[in-house]
Amino acid sequence: MGIVTYIKESFDELNNKVTWISFTEAQKSTVVVALFTVLFAIAVFLVDKVFQLGLEQYFNLFNK
Repeated sequence: MGIVTYIKESFDELNNKVTWISFTEAQKSTVVVALFTVLFAIAVFLVDKVFQLGLEQYFNLFNK
């Protein structure tokens, strides 16, 4: 099987055998993924800040 045949069959399968979600559903899913990505980033940032402050306080105990 040549590369050209593989590409043709791949496009045929994508066009005729794959069930695609609607554009509206894709937009909604994209918004949900973006929202959860931002929320997760904020949560990681906050946990990082808590650990940073905790470690600073811990090491300041030994610098006095």
